[in-house]
Amino acid sequence: MEKVIIFADKRENSSQVVRHLKELAEVKEKKLELADYIVSDRVAVERKTIRDFLQSIIDHRLFKQADSLISAYERPVLILEGNPELLFLERNMHSNTIRGVFSSLALDYSLPTLWTQNSKETALQIYWLAKREQIENKREIQIRAKQKTLTESGLQEYIVAGLPSVSNVLSQRLLKKFKTVRKIFTAKPEKLMKVDGVGRKKAERIWEILNKRYED
Repeated sequence: MEKVIIFADKRENSSQVVRHLKELAEVKEKKLELADYIVSDRVAVERKTIRDFLQSIIDHRLFKQADSLISAYERPVLILEGNPELLFLERNMHSNTIRGVFSSLALDYSLPTLWTQNSKETALQIYWLAKREQIENKREIQIRAKQKTLTESGLQEYIVAGLPSVSNVLSQRLLKKFKTVRKIFTAKPEKLMKVDGVGRKKAERIWEILNKRYED
């Protein structure tokens, strides 16, 4: 299998998922503010067992977590691990409540839900998400945080890191060169290419997305 990098939250280090992932990829354990795993600059994975999922509905954490994920990542993913039949048996929760939750996650939050049977399947699913993003889509991997926790300079870096193929490190280089977010956003490709790590293709893509007319 092709090697990819996956960030795993330190709180997951005792799980079997991390052990299986280390057989497939380079796993870097970090303290993640959001999500359990990060596979690219736009994809973060929240993993829940059936019991965790039901408890997060009961204590009202689920939708707060979903809101935080979609605010920070372009394409977050929820993985539910375990036997789906247990959803209706574990906590004796009404089936309509559970169906309503899934409907809300899909329609209100646009949060895809993937099912796995066990920790090994979860690890494989996370690996394939990382492979798709890093190998096939050429996406970089980076941690994105909730905006409200950032300093002004951190928020500037966050905004610039939202540009195509711009990592946290590259966003810092761009800001050091141009001094303001505005100057980066108005710079032509030739100017952007003067920053180490910005080639012609990347510069033209940044220019294109910043100047493309929005289509609803």
